[in-house]
Amino acid sequence: MQKVYSVGQINTYIRTMFTQDFVLNRISVRGEVSNLKYHTSGHIYFSLKDAGGTIACVMFAGMRGGLTFRLANGQQIVADGNVNVYERDGKYQLYASRIRLDGAGELYERFLALKAELEEMGMFAPEYKKKIPVFVRRLGVVTAPTGAAVRDIINVATRRNPGIQVILYPAQVQGEGAAASVARGLEALDQMECDVIIVGRGGGSIEDLWAFNEEETARAIFACQTPVISAVGHETDTTIADYVADLRAPTPSAAAELAVLDVRQILQQLDAAEEEMTRRMRRIIFTKRQALSQIHLQRQMEQLLRTKRNRLQQYQIHLRYLEPMQRVREQRQQIADVQEHLQRSMEQKILQDRNRLRLYAEQMRRCSPLERLTQGYGLITDESGGRVHSVSQVKEGGLLNLYVSDGKITVQVQKIEQTDRE
Repeated sequence: MQKVYSVGQINTYIRTMFTQDFVLNRISVRGEVSNLKYHTSGHIYFSLKDAGGTIACVMFAGMRGGLTFRLANGQQIVADGNVNVYERDGKYQLYASRIRLDGAGELYERFLALKAELEEMGMFAPEYKKKIPVFVRRLGVVTAPTGAAVRDIINVATRRNPGIQVILYPAQVQGEGAAASVARGLEALDQMECDVIIVGRGGGSIEDLWAFNEEETARAIFACQTPVISAVGHETDTTIADYVADLRAPTPSAAAELAVLDVRQILQQLDAAEEEMTRRMRRIIFTKRQALSQIHLQRQMEQLLRTKRNRLQQYQIHLRYLEPMQRVREQRQQIADVQEHLQRSMEQKILQDRNRLRLYAEQMRRCSPLERLTQGYGLITDESGGRVHSVSQVKEGGLLNLYVSDGKITVQVQKIEQTDRE
């Protein structure tokens, strides 16, 4: 007779088969999160699906310590764990022990973690940002030696200032070792006394731009004594290098425009000034034509033009090195010194007046009749309140008021004796 098994026996047998399967005991499954539920017990229930099917999954509360992000429906993840049977329901499911975002999602997770760490260290703080100089004569560039980025930077920089010196460090900007190559380039150009360094590359995926999300690159930018402009990818791309750099440019071309002053504007201003001087000189020549010869006037005009050009050059030099804030700081310091001097003088005057007032108060206290009363003396008045200072003012049987330190005594005169004073 054929043996009959219970449902529980079948489920137990199947569970034993799953447990003994080496592949199912340590497996990684990639798929899209669906039917997500965070249970009040701390367990996470969800399903993983792809074009070929769906599998139920659970991550128990004790395993959530390694989960660095919050699960959401629609995420592409890789779940590590084991597949087993839940005997009560007779269903198999994936028991996840570790969950990580798949592909670009994992990189983005690492990006957020490093960003938070460096921000906490203060590497993004505004007080550490260096000012980009106005006049750049030597421009350092850290990027790939080929590609659109380096061509755009050189074309824009030389167009805006044909006399600029561009120093290129040919760095590896993608793949293994790219971050170290970029860091070496920054260190090398920082030692070459460049006015500004542009670091970056053209656009790409998050994987292509990952060298600029590495901590090694961020620390190299932060350590630079030379101001650094980051120009990574397109306008919508943001990397760790953008946060650490002194200035972020949306594209390499924009970085060159931000770094290099357009000399054509200066030349146009000089041309306009020269035209204005020429017009003035022509008026001078017209007014003095009758007195001086054309050759003499021509020499004067040329000399004046040379003088004006030299003066314009001096003005340009002064503008480069003039720092208005220095004067403001000096005036603020002078005001602070005057305020401090006034404060000290007022405090000294108040102290002197207080000492003088204390001295006057002591002198008045000593002269007070009340002070005498405390020393054993008394004040005598008659019945009408007049002061008695001679026996001639007193009659036997009359009443006198004797004031002492703690009150008044009324006495009757019994006897009067007069003494002679010599």
